[in-house]
Amino acid sequence: MKNVLKLLLMGIAYLAIFILGATSGIIHPMCYAYIGALLPLLFAFVYLYTSRIIKGFGVPTFLNGFILVLFLLAGEADLTLVVGFIILTALSEILRYFLGYNTKKGVRWGFVPFAFSFFAYTMHWWTDTAGSLAAAVEEMPAGYDEMMKPVINNVPMLVVVLLLTIPISMLSIRLAERTMNR
Repeated sequence: MKNVLKLLLMGIAYLAIFILGATSGIIHPMCYAYIGALLPLLFAFVYLYTSRIIKGFGVPTFLNGFILVLFLLAGEADLTLVVGFIILTALSEILRYFLGYNTKKGVRWGFVPFAFSFFAYTMHWWTDTAGSLAAAVEEMPAGYDEMMKPVINNVPMLVVVLLLTIPISMLSIRLAERTMNR
């Protein structure tokens, strides 16, 4: 029962980080599009703590599954999110399986694909641009859709940010290890 409560708290913490990332778009569309590269700095603590509770299969499955169920219930999940979560979760679980669930190597390398999870949420801007722009007209302040267009059209910047997420995720998990081992 104690572990169930801890897992629930980790799921809620993970949700809070997702909400933080999603609301960053209030500042500027660029923040929403690219904050996924910085969120691993926070994701790492939730992931690492959860991996200390779940010793085998299931850390990324539980965390991304928790978000997916809530987002499906709230109507926030689209096909891109579902497919992205499935792929990233599967990659993370496969790496953890082959490198060892309880080894540093397994935990560290398993975190790298998991760290991209927020991008599964924002990727609809590039997979359904027209729908994303239409939603911005409905939901955001006037002119927000016009501010989105240069961000969406700057695909090279997206590629750079996605590539930067790899070393940031590696740094993040090591930072979480050092902090939590004190």
